[in-house]
Amino acid sequence: MADIRLYITTTEKQAEIILGHMTDAFEDEGYAIATMEIDEKKDIWEASLYLLLEEEEEMRPRFADLIEAHMPGTAIEREIIPDVDWIAKSLEGLKPVRAGRFIVHGSHDRDKVKENDLAIEIDAGQAFGTGHHGTTAGCLEVIDKVVRSRRVTNALDLGTGSGVLAIAVRKLKHIPVLATDIDPIATRVAAENVRRNGIVTGIKTVTAAGFHSPAFDTHGPFDLIIANILARPLISMAPKLAAHLAPGGSVILSGILASQRWKVLSAYNAQHLRHVRTIWRNGWVTIHLDRA
Repeated sequence: MADIRLYITTTEKQAEIILGHMTDAFEDEGYAIATMEIDEKKDIWEASLYLLLEEEEEMRPRFADLIEAHMPGTAIEREIIPDVDWIAKSLEGLKPVRAGRFIVHGSHDRDKVKENDLAIEIDAGQAFGTGHHGTTAGCLEVIDKVVRSRRVTNALDLGTGSGVLAIAVRKLKHIPVLATDIDPIATRVAAENVRRNGIVTGIKTVTAAGFHSPAFDTHGPFDLIIANILARPLISMAPKLAAHLAPGGSVILSGILASQRWKVLSAYNAQHLRHVRTIWRNGWVTIHLDRA
């Protein structure tokens, strides 16, 4: 959870430009960045970098240099973020989401599950992935299609977040699933959600950065790899991801803005993976590729 945000006030056009520069500078290091509309009529926007308090001394000069280079004279403001679980708060009251044969719901909506639904119970919490975001819903829909139509015996959920995608695979088919995340909190939450959904065996949760963990060699190669992350890390990890894909295997990629689709496809085409389909959801895409 971030303690503070450093931000500037600007216009929509300038906010979009500075977001691109912030992405290049900070995204690979795992810092949260965002733009937000403050006043539509006056065209007032904010562009923010979220930090832990102890990171401010190091990161403020870097943020200031970036802003000065692209928007000279722009004032940097600072806000202390209240100690509130904003994820849980923002997701209170969200309705169940249907994707393919799946219904993703909170514990308060168990009565919405129908007889033939594949139900996944995920309450709002600290890890990303409740099914409401277009990337998660898109992945669920493609998972349903792939597991029903192809031979899948071993799966990897890379960047598992809440564990919802690993749980979906296991509910469709009783095969081993490795679920990894760079964040130990996400790994713990995923393991809790696996148990909450009545899955006793079959899903292994591991904290791992990239493909450096021995777990990938121990449990792979995989004939289904799902990675709902972000476009830039997906592009950079394309060679290693492809190296862990079994012959004839499928890859499902998401966390990709529609405008980033061609760059991601190019990176994976270079690894001799073939585009099968693209699912579009609210400005985001989910891409299915396979290896012949």
